[in-house]
Amino acid sequence: MKFAYRFSNLFGAVYRQGNLSFSKDGNAVISPVGNRISVFDLKNNTSETLPVSTTKNITCVGLSPDGNLAIVVDEDGAALLVSLITRAVLHHFHFHKPVNSIRFSPDGRKFVVTKENVALMYYAPGKQREFNAFVLDKSYYGPYDETTCIDWTDDSKCFAVGSKDMSTWVFGAERWVNLIYYSLGGHKDVIVGCFFEKDSLDLYTVSQDGTLCVWESDTELDELTLKRNKAKPPGEGEEDEVEEERTEGQEGEVIRGKAGTPKEKEKTKNVRFKQRSKHFFNKEGDFNNLTAAAFHKPTHILVTGFASGIFHLHELPEFNLIHSLSISDQRIASVALNCSGDWIAFGCSGMGQLLVWEWQSESYVFKQQGHFNNMASLAYSPDGQYIVTGGDDGKVKVWNTNSGLCFVTFTEHTSSITNVTFTSSGFVIVTASLDGTVRAFDLHRYRNFRTFTSPRPAQFSSLAVDVSGELVSAGAQDSFEIFLWSMQTGRLLEVLGGHEGPVSCLCFSPVQSILASASWDRTVRLWDMMDSWQVKETLHLTSDGLSVTYRPDGQELAVATLNGEISFWDPHTASQTASVAGRHDLQTGRKETDKITAKQSAKGKSFTSLCYSADGESILAGGQSKFVCIYNVKEQMLMKKFEISCNLSFDAMEEFLDRRKMTEFGSLALVDEGAGDGEGVNISLPGVRRGDMSSRHFKPEIRVSSLRFSPTGRSWAATTTEGLLVYSLDGSMVFDPYDLDLDVTPASIRKQLRLQEWTSAIILAFRLNEKALKQEVLETVPHEQIPVVCGSLPDIYVEKLLGFVSACLEKSGHLQFYMTWAQSLLMLHGQKLKNRSGAILPTLQALQKSIQRHFDNLSKLCDFNMYNIKYAVALSKQRGVKRAAEEEEREDDEDEEEEASEELSEASWEDAEMIL
Repeated sequence: MKFAYRFSNLFGAVYRQGNLSFSKDGNAVISPVGNRISVFDLKNNTSETLPVSTTKNITCVGLSPDGNLAIVVDEDGAALLVSLITRAVLHHFHFHKPVNSIRFSPDGRKFVVTKENVALMYYAPGKQREFNAFVLDKSYYGPYDETTCIDWTDDSKCFAVGSKDMSTWVFGAERWVNLIYYSLGGHKDVIVGCFFEKDSLDLYTVSQDGTLCVWESDTELDELTLKRNKAKPPGEGEEDEVEEERTEGQEGEVIRGKAGTPKEKEKTKNVRFKQRSKHFFNKEGDFNNLTAAAFHKPTHILVTGFASGIFHLHELPEFNLIHSLSISDQRIASVALNCSGDWIAFGCSGMGQLLVWEWQSESYVFKQQGHFNNMASLAYSPDGQYIVTGGDDGKVKVWNTNSGLCFVTFTEHTSSITNVTFTSSGFVIVTASLDGTVRAFDLHRYRNFRTFTSPRPAQFSSLAVDVSGELVSAGAQDSFEIFLWSMQTGRLLEVLGGHEGPVSCLCFSPVQSILASASWDRTVRLWDMMDSWQVKETLHLTSDGLSVTYRPDGQELAVATLNGEISFWDPHTASQTASVAGRHDLQTGRKETDKITAKQSAKGKSFTSLCYSADGESILAGGQSKFVCIYNVKEQMLMKKFEISCNLSFDAMEEFLDRRKMTEFGSLALVDEGAGDGEGVNISLPGVRRGDMSSRHFKPEIRVSSLRFSPTGRSWAATTTEGLLVYSLDGSMVFDPYDLDLDVTPASIRKQLRLQEWTSAIILAFRLNEKALKQEVLETVPHEQIPVVCGSLPDIYVEKLLGFVSACLEKSGHLQFYMTWAQSLLMLHGQKLKNRSGAILPTLQALQKSIQRHFDNLSKLCDFNMYNIKYAVALSKQRGVKRAAEEEEREDDEDEEEEASEELSEASWEDAEMIL
């Protein structure tokens, strides 16, 4: 139970490559991120990464019309059939070649896959369980170059395929007499998109040079006639074989199209297309190629994205420009429209951006960008609500752990971020960078309010902030010095010298004002901040120090060294208490260009990041490998090993070389293809670990740069080459009873509930330790009985119940009920819990996180209601004033009428008197 961590989410990356898709209801975007799939819920503003992964980066995703199934294909053509309801892999398949596009038919019965110059039509998996979910129906040949895009007619009778040979082919999904295939030309560049008009065979084709062709068909969809198979005498039907070759076999039914028009049969008129019009997009030169296109059939809206980051909205077939905007300075790689046509999703692979634009209101619905380079460091906020990350792109991003989205980005640094941390208050982020500055950011006002610099320019490689948040320290990798600043004044307090090598890591004691610094000079020095910043102790290591961290209670120190060992020290006596040899646990892979085996390469690898668990009993370690290890400190043994990635698109993933990539001259990666051109061998420069950022060579090596346990102890996060991975405890899948015997059964627990023996029922439920049963028992207890039950609980169950209440409070809607439980437990057992503050701290932090989240949500709701009430009151007052003014005006009019009538009556009396 303690180490039942499972992958739960991927932060730090929102889009890499491939096609974007909207869910059936149009409220979620499905985006490929490396070899995983992320689902971004635009209504609830949350993200989720599916727990499925391919062996290489994903290139295309096909979604079924009902939104229940997805076919995910990677760079090699390996496909997964994934259920979007259960998040499970239903079937594995391999197309053996890279797939360019995939599309389900609107009726959901078939789907078309294009690879090389072939279009393959498969039967879609049905509701019955099948041995082979993908059954090939037909193979369509026609284009001379690679295919690029697919589109179906609304009734699933035909589909169109665009190609790099500048032609578009229309194929019949069934054996139509009057439509076997049709080839459309008219373009001078690669076809980017082809789209059928709604309920019609009319077609739009868009090419890379910014040309749109409108094709009109002389036949309606309901005029397509199905071919009947009749027995023919031998010797007949030879013309049919010339025109279209149909053979049953491994390829299914094969249809080979030709550039010419199909011959017409007797009494049958073939479908014909003619070009109605041709339009050109405004171009700004050759660099502004049209790169992506999408069409919404009900509203006739065409969206086109360009290499310069500009996109256009046109209404077809008149080609009226509705909207034009630049959303990025990078190439738009993918465009998608939701079912209503209001939201447009854009993916920019160069910057790792994902944008959703509402074109009618001209506003962003969703705007996220990951670190487009390696992430170097991460830190949890004290309540576990937020994670801050720093990357080689110089950006500092803050992520919400509940939604998985970034809500603020700081761009003040001008070079790579090396370390980030939170202060104890949780509202200040401190970052160190290679640009020679340490900056402090305020999470209330989202601004950089302090900038710390050194007298001489220095590149800061390590960072630490003390418990009070007053002292900020940073270590330099070139001058071997440690700088101390005051957060309050921003002034430099002291420069600590003594190390004879770069300072690799700094860490403040959580209980004392003591700073530990690890260096490449094979020492860890403990500096006393209260005693004139003097060296209190010096710990001599067996190799270069890479990482140092304190146990949460400050009574132990863990140090990772270059020889792959983790040593544990007592900071009071400066003596080593234990050590773990972790080099064999790293199990590094072999790089493509390595001339040594993975076993030899592992001898030079080591852990670069350490982190204690919340209870201090375990330590998490990661480094230059795809594995993260959890060790038990007391037993000095490996408890569990996590493989953070299986993506073979990264380097150093495989333990052995692939013999298929070996030639008589050696590995293909080392063979120079352009030997006669004078170009160098395409391998990385010496010492480069993260890949050359030019077109010369870029295949990043898998590595873990930073690790942190959540303050609640329920999850841990790692910054890797793949992104920010979050692993959480999954208690629902683990049966972990406590003090179990024959009497502890669900039946006996429910019997105690019927007898209203609340305390014994709770004790039995926690001994069985099943989440659903514990929740049932807890929610059966009457509200007024909660203080009585809490007072009669044994001490050992108080902590267990408090932990369960904090977990339930995070997701349950019974807010007051669980708050009453928490309040009663803390009020009645506060002193006992205080004596065990170290062990109970993660539970209290989890409780604080849950309460804070509810507080934020409720405060927003209350503010919204308050503003609505104020608006309603102001509106009613305005109407009241207006009504009062109208009544006053009406009264004035009545008075004037009465005066006029009186004057009139007086005048009439005077006239009558005169007459008399």
